[in-house]
Amino acid sequence: MTDDADFPTSSRSRAGGGLRIAVVIPCYNEALAIAQVVHGFRAALPGAEIHVFDNNSSDDTAAVARAAGATVTHVALRGKGNVVRRMFADVDADVYVMTDGDATYDAGAAPRLVERLVHDNLDMVVGSRVDDGQDVHTYRAGHRFGNRMLTGAVAQLFGGGLTDMLSGYRVFSRRYAKSFPALSRGFETETELTVHALELRMPYAEEATAYSTRPEGSVSKLSTYRDGWRILKTICKLFVSERPLQFFSIIGGLLALMSIVLVVPVVMTYVHTGLVPRLPTAVLATGAMLAAMLSFVCGVVMQAITLGRREAKRLSYLAIPSVREHASRALGGRRE
Repeated sequence: MTDDADFPTSSRSRAGGGLRIAVVIPCYNEALAIAQVVHGFRAALPGAEIHVFDNNSSDDTAAVARAAGATVTHVALRGKGNVVRRMFADVDADVYVMTDGDATYDAGAAPRLVERLVHDNLDMVVGSRVDDGQDVHTYRAGHRFGNRMLTGAVAQLFGGGLTDMLSGYRVFSRRYAKSFPALSRGFETETELTVHALELRMPYAEEATAYSTRPEGSVSKLSTYRDGWRILKTICKLFVSERPLQFFSIIGGLLALMSIVLVVPVVMTYVHTGLVPRLPTAVLATGAMLAAMLSFVCGVVMQAITLGRREAKRLSYLAIPSVREHASRALGGRRE
């Protein structure tokens, strides 16, 4: 691995140090804001390619983005997760800057996020949102509470120290983008992005970035309760698929406890009288204990399968050079 000293100061001062940077922007009905986003990231990252992925918008989002100089790709399947899948599959770059098309994220912070990714040889940098204070409705208290609750749930189940898991402003290495399976469909994709990094133990970081209000007339596509419920379901699904032994052990433990509670009176009656008058209770307790044992065995089997899947994803991840290796090659190519 290359040491930090091998990177001259001049290469650090320019975001990316000669790397191919792509700004990827998922959009749905953002005609009022997308031009501002494209121009902002064009100014912040002059050498980057700007890709707008129009998620079947009913307004002029695609035309406005194209007029602003972005490369526009149409994605017919509705949902941010479907867009992320296409973005990572279609765009070829060394560094990916993902942001929303609603002009709420600070484009000026992009060079700092990219530099952090390259300099620290990371795979993901999350732009944690800090309200700019200009509008009380920019980052509502309900959204803050929901974000803390869901981020805390992921931290408890999968580890990690992120404070804003649901941020849509992120920078990824190529090895992250090309190893990410992208299975979710909607706004729960941020949860999947986070868990993917945590499960493969990728190096990541978090950088505070300003979060602003939308342009006047622009409407948010988020639904607090519906999307919150979908994210919570995604966390549960990921817990089952990535931590099956823990999940089925919990189920088995509860069944075993129920079996013990049911069988204790039956055993005590048998000890004193030699009879089993509550035969249905005894059968139920036996069935619950058998179900508990079966649940534990299922957890063991699924854990072995999960480890195999994780090893395959890890090997796919390791087959792609790190961002620092890409930077070294870019610097070597310029020197030649």
